[in-house]
Amino acid sequence: MVEKEASRVRPTRMSGKERREQLVSVGRSVFAEKGFDMTTVEEIAARAKVSKPIVYEHFGGKEGLYAVVVDREVSTLLSDLENSLEDQRSHPRVLMERAALAFLSYIDENEDGFRILVRDSPVSHAVGTFSSLLTDVAQRVEEILATQLRLHRYPPRDATLYAQMLVGMVAYTGQWWLETRRPSKEIVAARMVNLSWYGLSALQKKPSLRESDGG
Repeated sequence: MVEKEASRVRPTRMSGKERREQLVSVGRSVFAEKGFDMTTVEEIAARAKVSKPIVYEHFGGKEGLYAVVVDREVSTLLSDLENSLEDQRSHPRVLMERAALAFLSYIDENEDGFRILVRDSPVSHAVGTFSSLLTDVAQRVEEILATQLRLHRYPPRDATLYAQMLVGMVAYTGQWWLETRRPSKEIVAARMVNLSWYGLSALQKKPSLRESDGG
């Protein structure tokens, strides 16, 4: 009799904070799988096993939930990248290696989050997008490059352009690696840095197109 009564006891209800975190987790999974436009509040509620009003109560709709998911992913990735570039006493190549590996490690450990970041964001969520995150990272890389260019008597104004090139290479390669996962992230990071570092080490002070030089 006691066992039957125990079986009828309802499971402990989630607190508001726990429910919110559950919805963020479920929403993250659905957004990664279907994208913002194809995701519905109905599906999020169904997967979370709650009613639609619960989702609206916590986030006001899928736009609010999406904003929370994206902002968390941006914060996580940017924090990882900033930590990798923190020790300015390290050699610039070491900093590049750490940043490349941090980026690939984020992809490896947060596949759903990265898929959400690289998708087209809705017009209503222009802040905190992948492109704005890359702009923040490029500005950080620009500071490092500008210092090195000055030390080697190169025009520091070129740091902005080279930073965009380097960050673009890492971002695009990361999207490719997300689908292939081969070779290992350590090998991919080493290859990217190899290409960029030795390209930077042999920079011309005033580069020009060969064709325009008649060569």
